[in-house]
Amino acid sequence: MTDLFAKSEEANFEQVQPLAARMRPASLAEFVGQQHFLGEGKLLWRLLQARRLGSVIFYGPPGVGKTTLARLLADETDSRFRQLSAVTSGVKDVRELLEQARDEVAAGGRPTLLMIDEIHRFNRAQQDALLPDVEEGIVILVGITTSNPFFAVNDALISRSRVFEFQPLSVDETKTVVRRALADKERGFGKFDATIDDDALEFLAQISDGDARRALGALEVAVLSSAPASSSGRLRLSAAAIADAVQRKAIRYDPTGDDHYDAASALIKSIRGSDPDAGLYWLARMLEGGEDVRFLARRLVI
Repeated sequence: MTDLFAKSEEANFEQVQPLAARMRPASLAEFVGQQHFLGEGKLLWRLLQARRLGSVIFYGPPGVGKTTLARLLADETDSRFRQLSAVTSGVKDVRELLEQARDEVAAGGRPTLLMIDEIHRFNRAQQDALLPDVEEGIVILVGITTSNPFFAVNDALISRSRVFEFQPLSVDETKTVVRRALADKERGFGKFDATIDDDALEFLAQISDGDARRALGALEVAVLSSAPASSSGRLRLSAAAIADAVQRKAIRYDPTGDDHYDAASALIKSIRGSDPDAGLYWLARMLEGGEDVRFLARRLVI
């Protein structure tokens, strides 16, 4: 009876999940992107083959598979998966979970893979609480961050972890994700008998900027808001339908962090290199991201 209720709850949750959540890869074979460290013969692939994963920090933009890969690593290493958010968890939560992990190992159980989302938001005391158990291998730490960990994470924790930088998905990789969602009859839209025009697929892959979550979100809106052709019953997604479904993407820009210095450097180099298009691009990006106009004025004068 308990199993019956559990399966019923799981089915209900799946029904309300967005497409991007339903289409999360169930295995490494389904994972798209990041072949520079996950491809055959690359570092993370070799670590998994040798069963010597250790603690890692995943760093990169949103929608490129950081959280998904962390979950898959738990399966690959036969570990218990536990998750904390640095936004809502404190030192007490960290220590309780580490104590549970230590008890599990002492009892001969499986190791624990601890994923900490937004790890850069942990203060020094919270990060320091992780050090002994990370060093002893009691937990496999997977820290997730969109900020440069070499600035945002303690040196002591960095020295005990391997840092993997995630890249935005390529246009072809984004197309693969979209096609898979359209074809999948259980988790995706295979039952809709939907097709997408080549120019629509190209537009969606380009406008998503390597963010699979954004691409699948737009695809979901387009499919659910479109009517099938009356003659064939098939659903055809045109470029216009995709364009209507794509929301304006918020510009990721931190006026006080790496983005500030990188964009300022790019702006100055564009102007020095007599490239007006690039100069206008970086100026607009910084303005749209909330940069101090006085700072920009000083850069332009220089």
